[in-house]
Amino acid sequence: MKKSDLERLKKIVSTWAAAEAQIRQRGITREALMEDAFTQWALTTPLYNIGEQVYKLSTELKSQYPDVPWAVVSGLRHRLVHDYEGINWSVIVEVIFDEMPLFAERVRRICKEQAPSQA
Repeated sequence: MKKSDLERLKKIVSTWAAAEAQIRQRGITREALMEDAFTQWALTTPLYNIGEQVYKLSTELKSQYPDVPWAVVSGLRHRLVHDYEGINWSVIVEVIFDEMPLFAERVRRICKEQAPSQA
């Protein structure tokens, strides 16, 4: 069954919420992400999933919100999956600690706009 845009948006929000919870619960720091292979794997996996959900959003929805970096997020997933050996972990640290919280909040607001009574 094909998922709706709203279902995909909600999945993005819930995936990021779970990742943030693990970051807090485990006390993951920028330094740990730079150095620890397991932490890297554990925190890039949600980025793959989020990027895949973004990639599968409709063109119509993405065009409604041109200020959201949809292509950057789905492109990051592509880079992580297909060029894992070439990952610049400094960039990933910035994405996880600085950019994803803002992105997820923006997606959360879009969910409310798309289905005010459901979000």
